[in-house]
Amino acid sequence: MMQFPQLFHKILGVAFFLLPLCAQGKPAGFLSYIFKHLTEDGRDEGFIPAYIPVADDEMGDINRQLEHRVSRLEGVLRLEKTITESGGKIFATNGKKADFNTTLQKCKEAGGSIAAPRNPGENDAIQYFVKTFNTYAYLGVKESLIPGKFQFLDGTELSYTNWHSNEPSGKGEEGCVEMYTDGTWNDKRCNQNRLIVCQF
Repeated sequence: MMQFPQLFHKILGVAFFLLPLCAQGKPAGFLSYIFKHLTEDGRDEGFIPAYIPVADDEMGDINRQLEHRVSRLEGVLRLEKTITESGGKIFATNGKKADFNTTLQKCKEAGGSIAAPRNPGENDAIQYFVKTFNTYAYLGVKESLIPGKFQFLDGTELSYTNWHSNEPSGKGEEGCVEMYTDGTWNDKRCNQNRLIVCQF
């Protein structure tokens, strides 16, 4: 089971990433729901649940309550097609498009990173957004110093790939990777606007 502070911070990251959707009225009021229920016990508005001293059984109760609320929140977000999950990772989009560097920055600001599938299940979770929004998305994969050889952003070797036939084909000219609506990958220049998809 994920520890309470980690879960709390993960959910807040997703919530703040999706904040622009709230400003547009979708999904309606879910952030206010989070904050209302986190402070409804009468504690000060600045209350941070991870920092209150509680007994083990009280911590268990708090964990169960938070897990229930998070589960309800996830249900709302799934209905709005803004989150998916796979293997303990949460994938989210705000429905906006940006170039690779802006996507990287937006995901980092939200406490996550650009979506980087490491197995077929994670690839499918990201593809859900690409199909839903009928547009391509950048992945957290870039070309290494060796033209035509790609790696994860942290420099580790790709343990999973789903290249479209005859890809990668940029030969040093296309340093980023996008996902097509069929879930396959293509190397692409980094200055195109693609759907922002982050992982948490």
